[in-house]
Amino acid sequence: MRPLANDNRTKIRRPAPETRREPDGDAELFREAMRGVAPLKRTPRHVPARPKPPPRARFRRADEAAVLEESLTLAPGELAVETGDELSYRRPGIAETVLRKLRRGDYRVDREVDLHGFNARDAHAALGAFLASAIASNAHCVRVIHGKGRRSGPRGPVLKNMVSKVLRRTAAVVAFVSARPADGGTGALYVLLAK
Repeated sequence: MRPLANDNRTKIRRPAPETRREPDGDAELFREAMRGVAPLKRTPRHVPARPKPPPRARFRRADEAAVLEESLTLAPGELAVETGDELSYRRPGIAETVLRKLRRGDYRVDREVDLHGFNARDAHAALGAFLASAIASNAHCVRVIHGKGRRSGPRGPVLKNMVSKVLRRTAAVVAFVSARPADGGTGALYVLLAK
């Protein structure tokens, strides 16, 4: 093979790209400040394998189960209380006139308890403590505010039924009636205690 005739060509060299140099002041200060600094390690985000299960309303379910159990232990006459029903009870041997005076509000109310917002279990405990305190302080007439039970749904007024049951079973309770409209109407009771 023959050498090419263009041997006398000179190779053209391209100039090397110019390296940019920053002004010494700021760049040197930055490099000096960053000397010995290591970049942060990036840890991958933890992604849960599966979504959390939906929350369970265990206290609500327990409360509803307690109400159901309580309603099954009531006597048939005690269970028939509806939202707007007036309650009335007197022990055997107590005159009807006492009940009428109580209904009219002739007795001075010494103490009262408001059970709004309580669930059945807490209301039962609060009512028991209130009655014990009222009996210990020799109160003669007390008012128990239980509400009308409008938000209780198809099961009826829960607290109203529970209060009626507890008062009927408390030996110190002589009589009770629904309060006058000015004092709560069918959402409250006047309770007469033994002296």
